[in-house]
Amino acid sequence: MPGSVQSETLVSIIFSLVIFASLPTSITSKDAAGISARCDEITIPMCKGIGYNFTKMPNQFNHESQEEAGMEVHQYWPLVEIKCSPDLRFFLCSLYVPICLEDFAGGVPPCRSVCERARYGCEPVMVQYGFKWPSRMQCDGFPEYGPMCMDERKGEPPPLAPSTLENPLVPKGTGPKSKPKPPIGTYIGVTKKDDNCDCKCKSPLVSLDDKSPYYNRSNHPIVTGNATNCALPCRGDYGSPDEINFATWWLSLWSGLCCFTTFITLLTFLIDPNRFKYPERPIVYLSACYLMVSVGYLIRLWRGHEEIACKGNVVRYGIETGPTSAWCTVVFLLIYYFGMASSLWWVVLSLTWYLAAGLKWGSEAIASHAHLFHILAWVLPALGTFVAITDGAVDGDAISGICSIGNQDPLRLSIYIVAPLGILLVLGTSFLLAGFIALVRIRQVIARQAGRAKTEKLEKLMIRIGVFSVLYTLPASAVIAAFLYEMSAKHQWLRGITCTCEPQVSNVQKPLYSILMLKYFMSLAVGITSGVWIWSGKTVESWQRFFQRICGKNSASTTKYASAVYHHPSGKNLSHV
Repeated sequence: MPGSVQSETLVSIIFSLVIFASLPTSITSKDAAGISARCDEITIPMCKGIGYNFTKMPNQFNHESQEEAGMEVHQYWPLVEIKCSPDLRFFLCSLYVPICLEDFAGGVPPCRSVCERARYGCEPVMVQYGFKWPSRMQCDGFPEYGPMCMDERKGEPPPLAPSTLENPLVPKGTGPKSKPKPPIGTYIGVTKKDDNCDCKCKSPLVSLDDKSPYYNRSNHPIVTGNATNCALPCRGDYGSPDEINFATWWLSLWSGLCCFTTFITLLTFLIDPNRFKYPERPIVYLSACYLMVSVGYLIRLWRGHEEIACKGNVVRYGIETGPTSAWCTVVFLLIYYFGMASSLWWVVLSLTWYLAAGLKWGSEAIASHAHLFHILAWVLPALGTFVAITDGAVDGDAISGICSIGNQDPLRLSIYIVAPLGILLVLGTSFLLAGFIALVRIRQVIARQAGRAKTEKLEKLMIRIGVFSVLYTLPASAVIAAFLYEMSAKHQWLRGITCTCEPQVSNVQKPLYSILMLKYFMSLAVGITSGVWIWSGKTVESWQRFFQRICGKNSASTTKYASAVYHHPSGKNLSHV
């Protein structure tokens, strides 16, 4: 009798598969509540041709789509590739894309014997590298061979029970004694070590065809995760819909706040320009740069993610001539050019502080070299911007929706952004420290000659310089660190998707979304805090005089304005705003 039951079960499964093959791409089934559910043809490449053709989502791991399930199941592809077990592919696919049967509400899981044979063949390979069999694939959770589970080998057991397995690939007493475990938050899949690395474009990446303008591009081929003619989708698949919406809200908040604070700083300068003399004058130009950077982000919010950063269903790779790239070009110029100019103005600010405090230059002496400062701060970023555009380094950012440099090319990101920012940060910090040390010495001289009462204003100046320095160096350092992290994590993640021969790690988690959001905030933080230099009573007085002039009141009744000047024993002056 058992033999007849098994024969009937096998015949019924074969009959079902024959019917599936003759059905159209999609069929429908009904669940226990009578609600129609859709059976979709399997699209995951690894799971095609496994004995059935249709599946239904969500699966037991709560994946809502085959794309989502494919992202996870492909982490095991290297094990399938080395054929550690002939049952592994069917076992995995029966879990991630379960069979969908017409007019059958329930699912048909794999039999326990399928799990045990797959585990017998592949667990030793995983143990060799220090990995365990996944806890949610424990064989005890699957039914014994019978009518309500699938096993084309009729319940055949593995040669040994799983609990007594030994690694057949590594003799006893050989091989590594221990392997370092992967970083927390990574998905693990063991691969073979092959000199011929097979990297193919897989979901969620987009394979380019001959209709795409990026297909077989001769000057700069589109390569993603070492796969040629493979592009990132428009929104990059970096986060859930809620995270994508949060990114838009996040950029709106900080770019709007940056625009407001820098605009107030510039207005304060325009109504009372005499307050902003050298060495403090570069703060005005730094604020102007961040105003334009924030406008670039606001244009992205106005025009939308797809119009700025995307071309069709993929992100932009380079700026083409024509109206479709106009807004991408505008956003790139505003964010990159003025972003680099702001870094140079910070170096100029640090330099002028050093000239005033360290070399005892007066305000007029520093102002006489203002034309050199402007050439340095405006021309150098313009040259870099021109070279970047001609080099085709501009591309779309699939997370923020802006156009910038190096989103798909770590080398260009290093050359055009990370290296310049790092050099300017070190240079500016050096001038700043030298000037700050000089201010400390000046304070000591004044304290000895004129008493402590004369040093109070200088101490306030030193505190404000120190606070402003921290408010610049910390965000700038955080932005550079975030770029370095993204360069590493993003490339590793993409290779995990496309390549089957990555040693040990075949698929890692996406780059941490929180770090990416922190990068955008820090890139605007300096502009937001640039107003700290004008947060004083003199700013209130300046605006009072302005409104009194607007209202036609007698300006002579206002408090007479004069700059506070520090007199150094050498006769040089240090102005204070």
